[in-house]
Amino acid sequence: MNVAVIGGKLQGLEAAYLAKKAGWQVLVVDRKPDVPAAVICDQFCCLDINRREEFLARLKGIDLIIPALENRPVLEKITAAGEESGIPVAFDPAAYDISASKSVSDRLFSKIGIPAPRAWPDCSFPVIAKPSCSSGSEGVLLIRGPREMELFKENVGAEFRDWVVQEYLNGPSYSIEVVGHRGAYRAMPVTELEMDDLYDCKRVLAPPALSDHHRDQFAQIAVEIAQKLRLKGIMDVEVILHRGELKVLEIDARLPSQTPIAVYQSTGINMLKSLAAAFLEGRIPAEESLPRLQKASIFEHIVVSPGKLVVSGEHAVSAAGPLSYCEDFFGADEALTNYRPGNENWTATLIITGSCRAEAFDKRDRVIEKIRGELGISYYNDPVPAVKEFIS
Repeated sequence: MNVAVIGGKLQGLEAAYLAKKAGWQVLVVDRKPDVPAAVICDQFCCLDINRREEFLARLKGIDLIIPALENRPVLEKITAAGEESGIPVAFDPAAYDISASKSVSDRLFSKIGIPAPRAWPDCSFPVIAKPSCSSGSEGVLLIRGPREMELFKENVGAEFRDWVVQEYLNGPSYSIEVVGHRGAYRAMPVTELEMDDLYDCKRVLAPPALSDHHRDQFAQIAVEIAQKLRLKGIMDVEVILHRGELKVLEIDARLPSQTPIAVYQSTGINMLKSLAAAFLEGRIPAEESLPRLQKASIFEHIVVSPGKLVVSGEHAVSAAGPLSYCEDFFGADEALTNYRPGNENWTATLIITGSCRAEAFDKRDRVIEKIRGELGISYYNDPVPAVKEFIS
């Protein structure tokens, strides 16, 4: 099968990796030549899709279009190109529009009774403020009390209405994906998320350290949201486990990054194959037909500079330029990296598996030590979350 991945950043890297694991031929299209997914695909086309005729010409022979970006006007052009060419586009515009706004999605959670952080002012301080249409940890601020809230409101002015302000919750974070089509929905395995000091995801673990009860509850919550959205495509849901209760932080109705590879390495389930079945065959694979491989997987990002190795959130990968696929990378099962012998500055996404979490972490630690030993690295840092406080 021939697929076109539109967008070569983090989502594009995820899509290209999974498509190659499925044995497909992969074309990646991006207007920039140095995106992370530029070299792990079979073909890369540096093209602005606003050049409509050229874009349509490159789609000849393609069986499925996979959008891998979050630019709404570009997504509209991709959808239009799919309609004109008759090629299915693995994307749900209506569900995406709801998930792209935290204000709109939070209203949906409230309407259907999905547990979520309480909105200010119906909660106590501290609170988290985030632009409604931002992605991930972008723009997140911690506000500790009434005086800081007044200063924050004065600072943003009329734009305050475009911010979501909610109670600040502590606890581990988890993610789950749902694939939906024609009223059928399949929840995928749960993953555990670990964050860096910018609250950007630095590490994904599968399976998670989460009880069976909470896993089942999480799957039910995710499917209920997908049903209300009448999802046609894929969506991910992120929650925090706070005082024994799962609370939904956000949803994204588009192909996610990081978690699908962790799930694939742990279970053998390739979400991209399920997504393709939905759009090309009009069906969701039955649960009993999905692979049942059970390993522990660790998916994490590192940044190396002279004398330093730092575990980092995915923002570092998006700025690393083209990444190559490697096996047995300093002892890691696989890696996506721009490392070359002699390089002093490089980035890698490490993919490590073991029979259990303890074995996977033992291997992971050996990988880190091998990199440090062979390259003479003395400084190591694995940062933990530190939400930026509001300063007037």
